[in-house]
Amino acid sequence: MKKDNNLLDYVPRIPEKLNWTEDDEHRVTVDVENKGVFNRIAQKCFGRPAVSHIALEQFGSFIYDIALLVKEEFGEDAEPLYDRLLAYFRTLQGHGFVTLTPSDKDTKREASK
Repeated sequence: MKKDNNLLDYVPRIPEKLNWTEDDEHRVTVDVENKGVFNRIAQKCFGRPAVSHIALEQFGSFIYDIALLVKEEFGEDAEPLYDRLLAYFRTLQGHGFVTLTPSDKDTKREASK
C-alpha cells in the first residue's frame, strides 16, 4: 500500500493461510508458525515453540474483528481514532496478519479511468 493512499479506500482481510481463533470475550489469538533456519535452531536448542500464539489485546481484537464499530464501542477512548486505526492496521499488515485490498468502490474508480 502506498503511503499517500487513504486507508479508508481499503478493506482489511484476514489472509486465508493465517490461523486464528476468537474466545468468548471476542479476543483474537493469531497462530504464527515459526519457520526458517534460526527458528529451527531455537526450537531444537532452546525449546522454543514451532507455533507462536499471539493474543491481541482487547482493543486490537475488537478492531481485528469489527473495525467499523470502534468508535461506537470505545467512544472518546479510541481518539485519535483514525491515527490509531492506521497505525494498528499497518502493524497488522507488516506482520502479515491482514492484507489491505482496494475496496470495490476504489476498483470501480480505477476501471473508469
